[in-house]
Amino acid sequence: MKQLTKKIAALFAVLMFVSPVHAQMTLKAETHHGAQTPSGKAATQFAADVAANTNGRIKFEIIHSAALTGKAPEVWNSARSGIIDCDMTGAAYQTGKNAGFQFAGDIMGGYETPYQMYDWLNSGGRAAVNKLYNQFDMEFIDWWIPGMESLISAKPLSGVAVLKDWKFRSPPGMQTEIFASLGSKPIVMDFGEVPTALQTGVIDGADFSTLANNFTTGLYDTNKHASYPGFHSMPADHLACNKKKWDSLSAADKDGIRKAMAKAAMNVTKSMEVENEKAATALKAKGVTLHNFSKEDRAKFRQAAMKSWDSWKTKTPEAKLLVESHVAYLKKINLIK
Repeated sequence: MKQLTKKIAALFAVLMFVSPVHAQMTLKAETHHGAQTPSGKAATQFAADVAANTNGRIKFEIIHSAALTGKAPEVWNSARSGIIDCDMTGAAYQTGKNAGFQFAGDIMGGYETPYQMYDWLNSGGRAAVNKLYNQFDMEFIDWWIPGMESLISAKPLSGVAVLKDWKFRSPPGMQTEIFASLGSKPIVMDFGEVPTALQTGVIDGADFSTLANNFTTGLYDTNKHASYPGFHSMPADHLACNKKKWDSLSAADKDGIRKAMAKAAMNVTKSMEVENEKAATALKAKGVTLHNFSKEDRAKFRQAAMKSWDSWKTKTPEAKLLVESHVAYLKKINLIK
């Protein structure tokens, strides 16, 4: 009888030990992308892949269009405070908290392809990004990069020289500084104001999104110029989770989530490449001129961007660490000397 009792106790101990690994958990993640957009669909597929990778132990409930918090910049705070578990927006929304977030999402003018940015992240950049996130009780998991953004313009965008006196819709922050240093006249305004501003000549162009997304707006119907494949901005969307929640997961489940994000990243990047090429073909047929900056003009824009990087890296130690990490990698791949 004593022997049987010991066996039962041992079995109970084993079950107690393994139960957390097999416990089911649902994580709420919020994205600013609509459910039918390429990134929104990727988020939905990511949830399905996590469930498959973890044998159903971990399930993600995806909240699209920032439907819970109402605004993309507030999703981070909701995850940090535990209202939801994970943020699927982007680091640049948090630059007001620490200048380092700018360089954890879009360094502006640095890289020329998403694959270069992915390689920086996986060649040492990840540790610098996570050091920043951890200070805000969040864990950086991974990101996906739709690709280089394109500009909409009523005027030709043949090189850096034509940016002088170019009035365009710009997001706030470092981008306005870079373009202003080149003689442009950036005007900060909401997306909804752009169509009327372009039609009335208040602005000559706009920084909006990728070529494919810009195409769907119809704004190229009256503005016959675009930068493509682009040169100025390539923002990444991240998966960042409440650190306590992340730390409570098993190593196997963390690995399943990371693998799902890695798959999502490649799917988003490659699908956007296809969609951009489709849009490029359609726009050319409509008489839109696509402008690809020369290697020399890209270098000029990058030099202007680097002056802003140097200024921003003095704002916080985290910004300094990230800028120096990016610069070291850009030198390694010969994009800067």
